[in-house]
Amino acid sequence: METSVLTLEAVLIEDEDAVRKATAQTLELGDFTVHACESAEQAQPWLRADFAGVIVTDVRLPGRSGLEVLAQVVALDPDLPVIVVTGHGDVSMAVEAMRQGAYDFIEKPFASERLMETARRAQEKRHLVLENRRLKAAWSAHPDMPAMIGQSAATERVRTMIRSVGPTAVDILINGQTGTGKEVVARQLHIASGRKGPFVAINCGALPESVFESEIFGHEAGAFTSAQKRRIGKLEYAKGGTVFLDEIESMPLALQVKLLRVLQERRLERLGGNDSIEIDCRIVAATKVDLLELSAAGKFREDLYYRIGVVSIGLPRLSERREDIPLLLAYFAQGAAVRYQRPLPEWSPADMTQWQARDWPGNVRELRNFADRLVLGVAEGWADSHDRLPEIAADAATLPQQIDAYERRLIAEALTANEGNVALTAERLGLPKKTLYDKLKKYQLAAGRAID
Repeated sequence: METSVLTLEAVLIEDEDAVRKATAQTLELGDFTVHACESAEQAQPWLRADFAGVIVTDVRLPGRSGLEVLAQVVALDPDLPVIVVTGHGDVSMAVEAMRQGAYDFIEKPFASERLMETARRAQEKRHLVLENRRLKAAWSAHPDMPAMIGQSAATERVRTMIRSVGPTAVDILINGQTGTGKEVVARQLHIASGRKGPFVAINCGALPESVFESEIFGHEAGAFTSAQKRRIGKLEYAKGGTVFLDEIESMPLALQVKLLRVLQERRLERLGGNDSIEIDCRIVAATKVDLLELSAAGKFREDLYYRIGVVSIGLPRLSERREDIPLLLAYFAQGAAVRYQRPLPEWSPADMTQWQARDWPGNVRELRNFADRLVLGVAEGWADSHDRLPEIAADAATLPQQIDAYERRLIAEALTANEGNVALTAERLGLPKKTLYDKLKKYQLAAGRAID
């Protein structure tokens, strides 16, 4: 699995020197870059809407309190996670912090593992929020451009290639299994090129051989029986733009010869015509097979392969960038929820761990279809365990089993009523927060802000 490129950063506000140093050291051992401050005033340079990390603040501070820091941060950006540290017994203050929008609270004294777990979850949430904002900004600038989602090392390598060769005029070959996003990369290359002409996509595998030449190169009136008027082919139509030849391995051999000549001379002749016409388009081809192997078998022209493959971009399988799955699934589920007018489903860390372990032979396309089924409540092995609470027939269950089922239902309903807020749920159920956490783990229930 690729190494995650998630950046960890925290602002720590704690007035007690020994506690501040110990807490900072804990976070630093977890790979966080820590800005340790003894007061809210000292932390001001990092309290801004574009801060990419998390805030950890004690409630009781000299000068401005931790709750005032929370209020400032919520006003700047309600999605900037604030973890509030309270003294033992300050339950009412912790509940107030959660009501005001805190990501979570931790009671002193706390175990270092508890702090690290909460800070990492908060950082992952912040990362997802900022990535979604970046995608929306990209959509605003280029609404027709499909998003390239993910922050894994494999995805970053593809982005680097796009930035490097996108602005050039070189023709490019994209290699990747079905569903890895070849057309997405082709469109990204078109945007990066700065070319003002259209992006023209052609699926070579879907074109009948009888119309292939006419579609790509065009024809003159009378070139064949049904050719009643001149037709401009795709290569000519894409003037100043990009032509995407998907499944180029399906192109008939006779037309591969003609395409090779066009790519070399940047001129073409329409079917049935004699005029040599200059073309101005960039070619991006894509394949899911090894073209050199096809060439050795006499099924693809080797000279065409070397002509279109001057630069080659290999796309990773989804199983080679598993750490991108949470962001991809969140993105696809959001889109599906809008399309189908359904609520966005919630899932637990255990669910995501299971999904990340799958093979996903259909790659990103399969994951996108899974997100649709998830939103519609028909995803295999998921709807039954999440859409309804377990029903145990009274005549087939022991008394402890019936009590557990009833308790699970009460907790789940309380969580829903309190929008997943663990602190409020614990207060209204009359349970200590730790006890509620234990029961959430026992019944495999997912909460909102506190344990998402």
